[in-house]
Amino acid sequence: MKNSIVTIMKKEFVRFFTDRRMVLTTVIMPGLMIYLLYSFMGSGFSSQFETAEDFKASIRVINLPDSMKNVEDGGAPIKFTEISDGEMEQCMEDLKTEEAGFDLLAVFPEEFDAQVSSYEVSAGGAAPAVKLYYNSTDSDSQSSYYMMEDVLNTYESALANKFDVNPGEETYDLATDEDTSAQIFSMMVPMLMMVFLFSGCMAVAPESIAGEKERGTIATLLVTPMKRSHLAIGKIISLSAIAILSGFSSFMGMMLSLPKMMGDVEGMSADIYNMTDYIIVLLVVLSTVLVIITLVSIISAFARNVKEATGWVTPVMIISMLLGVTSMIPDLCMTEPVWFLIPLYNSAQSMNGIFSMNPDMVNIAVTVVANVCYAGIGVFVLAKMFDNEKVMFSK
Repeated sequence: MKNSIVTIMKKEFVRFFTDRRMVLTTVIMPGLMIYLLYSFMGSGFSSQFETAEDFKASIRVINLPDSMKNVEDGGAPIKFTEISDGEMEQCMEDLKTEEAGFDLLAVFPEEFDAQVSSYEVSAGGAAPAVKLYYNSTDSDSQSSYYMMEDVLNTYESALANKFDVNPGEETYDLATDEDTSAQIFSMMVPMLMMVFLFSGCMAVAPESIAGEKERGTIATLLVTPMKRSHLAIGKIISLSAIAILSGFSSFMGMMLSLPKMMGDVEGMSADIYNMTDYIIVLLVVLSTVLVIITLVSIISAFARNVKEATGWVTPVMIISMLLGVTSMIPDLCMTEPVWFLIPLYNSAQSMNGIFSMNPDMVNIAVTVVANVCYAGIGVFVLAKMFDNEKVMFSK
C-alpha cells in the first residue's frame, strides 16, 4: 500500500515541478500578483482621498458674517472670497464640473450674526441655516466641507457651552490597534482564503484527473496491479500538497499587502498574531484543502475533459465564496459546535475566530476532524469511481 501511494505521489510531484510554467502560474504568480494588486490599490485609494499637508481651503462665500472673518484671521487653513448672490448658480455649476478653481461654496443668510444672537431655541422657530455646497468626488472639496463644518460646529457650541463632550486630548476610543487589525483581518481573510484555496485546487486537480482521462493516460494507471483506493489516496495527498503551496503563496501575498491596502487604518498590522495562531490556521487550511481537493477530484473524475471539469467546478467555487462571506455577517457567524460540521462553512468560521483573536478550540477541533472525515469519504467515493469503467472511459 505504502509503495503504490508513494509512487502515485512521486508521479504527480514530478509532473508538476518539472513543468516550470505550471509552477510559475500556480505557486509564484498568485502571491506576487495579489501583493502587487493590493499594494497598488491601497496606494491608489490613499492618493485619491489624501490632501496636501499645506492644503488651504478656498471657499467662496455669500453674505460672509464678521464672526467668520475672525476664523480666517485666526490662522485657520481657510481662505474666504466674498461673492454676490448673482454668482451663486455659476459657482454651483463650476463645482459640479470640478473646474471651479475653488473648493466650497458657503451661503450664509443676511445678518447672520444678528439672527444667531436673537434666536431662542425655546421659541421653536427655524434656526438660521448655513448652506455648504461641495463636490464629494473632489478630495479637496470634500476636505474643505469637513473643515468648514467643524468651524461652524465649534462656533455653534461656543454660543452656549453648557457642557463638553470628550474634552482635552485624552483617548476615549478604548479599542486598541490590535482590536482594529483583528476586526479587519477576521472579516476579509476567511473569504479570501477560501477563494485562494479553491483556486489552487482548481489549478491542479482537473488537469491531474480529467486531463489524464482526456489524454488516455489514466487507463495505464488503472490496469496496473494497485488498489483503486491507493490511486485515489496518492492523487489526493499529492494534489493537496501542491494546492497548499498555491494557497500559502496567496496567503502570504495577502497578509503582506493588506496593511498597505488598508493604509488609512492607523495601527493596521499582521504582527498581532503569534506562532500558535498560525499553526492553528495551518491545521484548518490543511483539512480544508483535503475537502476541496477531494470534491474537485470527484467532479473531475465525472468530467470527460479539463474544460468540462472546470465548468462544473466553477459553481462550487462560487458557493465556497459565499460561505466565506459569512465571516463578514455577524448574524451568520454561529458558535454552536453542530454548525461546524458543515464543510467549508466550518473552515470560514474557524478562521474568523482565529483572526478575531477569539478562537474556540472545540469548534476548531470539530472542523478539523469533520473535514478529515469528509475527505476520507471522498477518497472512498473516488476509488469507486476509478473502479467504474463507464465513468473513467466515458467520451
